[in-house]
Amino acid sequence: MTGGADRRLLFSFGTEEELNELSGRGPEEGEESDPAMKTTRTGPQAFTVTFESEEELREEHRIALSMGGLRLPTGEKPPVFTAVAVTLRGPFGAEAAIKGTVVAPLPDGVALAVEGSGDALLETLLARSAPGPDGGEKDQSLWDRIRGLSRMERILLAARAERNERALFVQDNDPQVLFSLLKNPRLTVDEVVRVAKSAYLTYQIAELILKTSPWSASLDVRVALVHNPKTPPVFALRILPSLPEGEIRTIARGAATSMALKQAALKRLQGGS
Repeated sequence: MTGGADRRLLFSFGTEEELNELSGRGPEEGEESDPAMKTTRTGPQAFTVTFESEEELREEHRIALSMGGLRLPTGEKPPVFTAVAVTLRGPFGAEAAIKGTVVAPLPDGVALAVEGSGDALLETLLARSAPGPDGGEKDQSLWDRIRGLSRMERILLAARAERNERALFVQDNDPQVLFSLLKNPRLTVDEVVRVAKSAYLTYQIAELILKTSPWSASLDVRVALVHNPKTPPVFALRILPSLPEGEIRTIARGAATSMALKQAALKRLQGGS
């Protein structure tokens, strides 16, 4: 990176040496590479980054988050200056949603400049549940407690779970748990968006979301559903006419989850009904 414009891309990391460290290319040969985070693409310019251990998260904070940056390992590299939405998921189930801008390419992804305090993000993502009233199992995380429940216990709890518990239930791989979660009267639209993006979405879940007016009225919910390959095509086609033209263009250009959806998007752009 030798040009003036390229150097300005490093504003969030300070120097080219810091960018080298960010990309795992330290100045000394033989230096061990940094842990690789798990990245999942959840939308056209949306990603979820999961830290599987506290050590991994603290290392990312040391070399990037503390300087207002984030490594985003991804094979599909967005161009420089692209705005992206990132959900950071900590090792104990805590999450934080942030906005970022691509500032430079990396060998295994891209470097982002992100909004917010890196120290505050670290504290949020390292959060654990408080100990129970009996004071026992103080070191057991909320994730460990919920993971230890039986399937039926998870289904029953999801319908009345508190917010910190719901943050874990939206990640559950059991469709019945997700369906039960949608019955929770305190569920927020943001949480419904995450259910709509789930890889474990079923016909019944998608149908319930679309039948619930406050949720189906949300553009974010509809976009999440239309981009989820698990959403039945009949629902995706129903959603399509309600989307803004820019989103329809994205689907027509190849982000469609089915050929029928892509053809419907192309037809609408061409003036068809």
